[in-house]
Amino acid sequence: MEIRNIAIIAHVDHGKTTLVDQLLKKSATLQAREQIEERALDSNDLERERGITILAKNTAIYYKNYKINILDTPGHADFSGEVERIMTMVDGVLLVVDAYEGTMPQTRFVLKKALEYGLKPIVVINKVDKDSARPDYVVDEVLDLFIELGANDEQIDFKVAYVSALKGTCSLSSDLETQEETMDPLFDLIVSEIPAPDKTEKAVSVDGSLQFQGSLLDYNDYVGRMAIGRIQRGAMHLNQMASCIRRDGSIKQFRIQKIFTFLGLNKIETEVAYAGDIVAIAGLGDIYVGETVCDVGAEETLPPIHVSEPTIEMIFGTNTSPFAGKEGKFVTSTKIDDRLFKETQKDVSLRVKRIGTSDEWVVCGRGELHLGILIENMRREGYEFQVSRPKPILKEIDGVVCEPYEFAQIDVPNESAGDVISLFGNRGGIFEDMSADGSQTRIIYTIPSRGLIGLSTAFLTATKGYGTLSHSFLDYRPMDANASLGNRKWGVLVAAFTGTSNAYGIGNIEDRGVLFIEPHEEVYEGQIVGECNREEDMSVNVAKQKQLTNMREANKEVTIVLKKPRRMSLEACLDYINDDELVEITPRNVRLRKRILDTVERKKWDAKNK
Repeated sequence: MEIRNIAIIAHVDHGKTTLVDQLLKKSATLQAREQIEERALDSNDLERERGITILAKNTAIYYKNYKINILDTPGHADFSGEVERIMTMVDGVLLVVDAYEGTMPQTRFVLKKALEYGLKPIVVINKVDKDSARPDYVVDEVLDLFIELGANDEQIDFKVAYVSALKGTCSLSSDLETQEETMDPLFDLIVSEIPAPDKTEKAVSVDGSLQFQGSLLDYNDYVGRMAIGRIQRGAMHLNQMASCIRRDGSIKQFRIQKIFTFLGLNKIETEVAYAGDIVAIAGLGDIYVGETVCDVGAEETLPPIHVSEPTIEMIFGTNTSPFAGKEGKFVTSTKIDDRLFKETQKDVSLRVKRIGTSDEWVVCGRGELHLGILIENMRREGYEFQVSRPKPILKEIDGVVCEPYEFAQIDVPNESAGDVISLFGNRGGIFEDMSADGSQTRIIYTIPSRGLIGLSTAFLTATKGYGTLSHSFLDYRPMDANASLGNRKWGVLVAAFTGTSNAYGIGNIEDRGVLFIEPHEEVYEGQIVGECNREEDMSVNVAKQKQLTNMREANKEVTIVLKKPRRMSLEACLDYINDDELVEITPRNVRLRKRILDTVERKKWDAKNK
């Protein structure tokens, strides 16, 4: 049986995972009674809640006399490290593009990486059944992108399939009338256009000693940690002794206890696997991404897996609030340190460095969402800690301090274009291009990463919720002179006393701004309880009790009607805070607080640093 190894790459929400569902259903892989859920490969809880792919995952299907290994990748720029690390496992890619939206910032990024690795592309125009679909225009747009990214002649001569992944139809023509309820045209393109593993420039060979490199990690309660990757050379046998070349160059011998190949949604145990196939192996409990497995006595390392450097950093620390230790299961610096180190073993685009002997760590990632997912996972696991505002990672290039800039693409209703241009201009954005298409306007900006921090709420307000913003890392440029870029304009309401909030205390300060809390919530001195309607902070007492003089006055009590508080998600909290503020994370609550909790000390610090 011949093998084809492909990755499915695209911008977020262009339909990669839904396409994988249809490839599974329309192939001869699943048994007649086997049913799969929608977005079957998105098995992580957060992936299902948010409707996005976060982790790269693999499956395999049978078509005629071929086994097609498929890797489904994330479409969000923050998880591009997941895309980069699987490029060595495949020989071609399916570039999925929305038939209306066309090429987007992440389309550019993932295609650039695929072309750099010399992979053969097939373009899949998805959602052709949309009323607003414009497949021919989008194909021309994709061709322009190929040329712009320096694709070679073979790559530019790409084949195109037109599909509706939602309906399970496919055709090689852009004419909607030619759509048929089958994926055979796409399968035929894959087996004819994507080269076999032994027919590429970096061809694998079944001859010679074993070489295998793990690009993904998985875990099983029965066999422990497993490394998933492609066998680059030779054959792998069950129970054979092998050498693992560690990342520091040392060698550790172990026995291969399990070998799994993939079929549909299942892992299939096997006794032997050959070069070119994608397998999972167990036997070494501490194997890491990028390490090479070889025959004993024939140790030859494969090139390390390269991913782009992080662009955003945050400070993680143990919880120092008065409520520390009340709600979390893991609260000590040792537990947090172990958890962060464990994450770096499977997330190759994450960097963690402890700050001296303090209980703080610098955690670097590819974006706010990347670090936000890590924080949310730790919160759900029972960890309690605090984090600072996200900051761009600065670099010194030729003696000049530079900051990361991003390519931003905005699609908004025509009437919102002016507000968006004003918003981006105030955040250091450099206007590049603007084009109108019917009732929609597409605006292109180059903007510092600092300018994007905290932008989402203001953007939704400016576009009344109808705008879409996509961005991806572009390059490093000299730092913008505006030091306050991305800072929040308004001040905050800060609790001046520790206690329990009540309707009377909240009612007295409602006209001062927007509250984040309700009555009967425990608050502590220095906790942020609302947004002030002025530019400076204000200390307030939400726990203030009404003094009753006598029973008659008590009987005249008037019902206090309070406004609904503003509740913010974790990402919104990270967007909201300034440099002198922190987000407190516990399994039960996400609170905003000042770095300096004591009201008097904080006012002294503010006066000194103005």
